[in-house]
Amino acid sequence: MPSTILHVSEPLAVPPSGAESATENGEDKNPFLVALGERVRALRARRGMTRKAVALAADVSERHLANLEYGIGNVSILVLLQVSGALQCALGELIGDVTTSSPEWLMIREMLERRDEATLQKVRVAIGELLGTGGGIRARNPRVALVGLRGAGKSTLGQLLAADLGCPFVELSRAIEKFAGCSVAEIQALYGANAYRRYERRALEEAIQIYPQAVIATPGGLVSDPATFSQLLAHCTTVWLQASPHDHMQRVVAQGDMRPMAASREAMEDLKGILAGRAAFYSKAQLRIDTSAQALTETFGLLREAVRRGLGMEI
Repeated sequence: MPSTILHVSEPLAVPPSGAESATENGEDKNPFLVALGERVRALRARRGMTRKAVALAADVSERHLANLEYGIGNVSILVLLQVSGALQCALGELIGDVTTSSPEWLMIREMLERRDEATLQKVRVAIGELLGTGGGIRARNPRVALVGLRGAGKSTLGQLLAADLGCPFVELSRAIEKFAGCSVAEIQALYGANAYRRYERRALEEAIQIYPQAVIATPGGLVSDPATFSQLLAHCTTVWLQASPHDHMQRVVAQGDMRPMAASREAMEDLKGILAGRAAFYSKAQLRIDTSAQALTETFGLLREAVRRGLGMEI
């Protein structure tokens, strides 16, 4: 690999032998770069490789590698990718994600690498059952949750289904606004996405505690938080309401709401991108109904039948 991909933001210099440079002792060194260098040295020691051997395997100069290890300079992501390859570790392990925090984490991750989706799902469910954190999916849970992108018909169909089952209908977005004391848009604008996700999880937890049986319409982005989505899967019979991108867009426009596509000149492409990004999570729902394939009455009939059969109720 050509050496021209190397990039640093400040001059490179190998620390003097037998003594640390003033830069190393100073407080101006970036803590992330220092920690990154420590991980590189630790990984190199774990592999039993010399700095020269790693530099050769990574196709970078020994000087660049030394600066990386001492937290001097800001190497490019391509250099990090080369170094991680030389050290036979994932780039995440080199950068320092949560799975690098202990040997147990590293061993667990090693066991799960390159496993297929079906195996990973079984592991997730088993871990949830072991820890009691709701990783499993309970069969025939009378609490029904509708998931899907905005415009799929969750509110309309959810109210009809709740009336049919004789249970409360919970619009989780309204519960979130109640907790925050302002609208969803204001939560996002004033406090940011992280605060919104906290309100979302709190609203879901309360709904689960209060309602042993209910139909819950969830916000389209709930699947973006894996922990919250795991709780939903564990405590509800989940139904993915699907619709074509065209129908999603038409329904959202009809509601007078273009979020989050309002400022985009390529709204349809944005919507398709959101659908594509979330489809793998939505597909983990136990049931699936296409709301674009037929009229509302027929769609509700399919939903009613699927849910009642799934709950072991009379159809």
